[in-house]
Amino acid sequence: MASPSKAGAALAALREDLVGDVFAPGDPGYDEARVVFNAMIDRRPAVIAQCVDESDVVRAVRFGRDLDLPIAVRGGGHSVAGMSLNDGGLVVDLRHMRAVTVHPGAEAVRVAGGATMSDLDRACEPYGLATTGGRASTTGVGGFVLGGGSGWLDRWCGLAVDNLLGVELVTADGSQVHASPDENPELFWALHGGGGNFGIATALTLKLHELPEFAIALLLYLPEYGPEVARTYRDLIAVGPDEASGGVIYLTGPPEEFCPPHLQGTLLCGALLTYAGSEEDMRKLAEPLLALPHESEIIGAMPYADVQCMLDDPPGMRNYWSAEYLTGAPDDFLDVFCARAQSMPVPTGSIHVLFPLGGAISAGPHEYPVPYRDARWAVHPFAMWEDPADDDRVVQWVRDVRTDSQPWSTGAVYLNFIGDEGTDRVTAGLGPENTRRLAEVKREFDPDNVFRFNHNIRPA
Repeated sequence: MASPSKAGAALAALREDLVGDVFAPGDPGYDEARVVFNAMIDRRPAVIAQCVDESDVVRAVRFGRDLDLPIAVRGGGHSVAGMSLNDGGLVVDLRHMRAVTVHPGAEAVRVAGGATMSDLDRACEPYGLATTGGRASTTGVGGFVLGGGSGWLDRWCGLAVDNLLGVELVTADGSQVHASPDENPELFWALHGGGGNFGIATALTLKLHELPEFAIALLLYLPEYGPEVARTYRDLIAVGPDEASGGVIYLTGPPEEFCPPHLQGTLLCGALLTYAGSEEDMRKLAEPLLALPHESEIIGAMPYADVQCMLDDPPGMRNYWSAEYLTGAPDDFLDVFCARAQSMPVPTGSIHVLFPLGGAISAGPHEYPVPYRDARWAVHPFAMWEDPADDDRVVQWVRDVRTDSQPWSTGAVYLNFIGDEGTDRVTAGLGPENTRRLAEVKREFDPDNVFRFNHNIRPA
């Protein structure tokens, strides 16, 4: 670690050189700058560098390396484990780098490293184009894509990494590199699921798809109908086209107009059917769900970018999530899934989700480090609550969901859905052979493991 005099001089130089803002403890705005999505995370970096362009990122990385500071990277700040922050280190904050440039003729989009899903979706919407995005508009595009990228469109147009055309990266020595199928191809392979291990993504280029219409059906049922709802939804997806996605979602009845007042604050079972196509086709597919007794419904055409905001989880809540990827969703699993909803903490913002894979996900390129591609379904306990006194019981509920699901688990997992669950789970999220290959790429581009605030891959 650098001496106080050297550190002070370096910080003064960074404040002078960086176009963006620099925050240190005691500065006005420092506490606001270190707040992340998950209220359970309270860390105090030594320096927060809010970069405005790639040159700023280079300056910040070199500053951190000169002082031997741990470096965390903040895009959307949505990591449930708080990987966007550290204690006593440097945070390279990309939130001012949010430009999105759509190239409609090429059906491609360039997305700056700090852009959120909403920035991407809203920019593409006027052109009738879209690509697989996360299920919340506030998610950062960079971390989402590099971690694999699963969303409402993935059964139709593949995982986000299946649509990755190129990445602009600042590496651990402050170099600027480009990764694509033709340039640094091994690094490009590693960025298909290996996350932020290899550098700071200052821009990503993604393939777009024509999406002139989008439609949804969201129905709320009393929880005793849950097993029938889950079976109906499973069977509907089995015969439906790849354009269909969504999930079975247990939730607390929200204080919204579409939820009857007497059910607000109580446990409900929801069925969400999303459809990358016309309302007419979606309604035909949704008929079995509509035939079940339900308490409310939202059904019709809706812009995809608006649907992306429907399940936005508010900031300032306590969060703990996990997931299991499944070989299938047979009746005995659905019974267990629905029974576990009874112990979900209610009323909270928690949701208990089962959603389908298959389609373009399983048909996609198998050479990338995304070993969950062949799973048929995924269960995702997403706990969100306010009172710290509830921490133990809420975390235990998430773990109970995982335990329940073990008989049907493939063993693989999507790392963006989990926090810090140990090195074995990182390997499960990448695949054992892929992990060894990724470690060699890590050795080339980050031999000192500078970028370790992530689902970390140690250099070989």
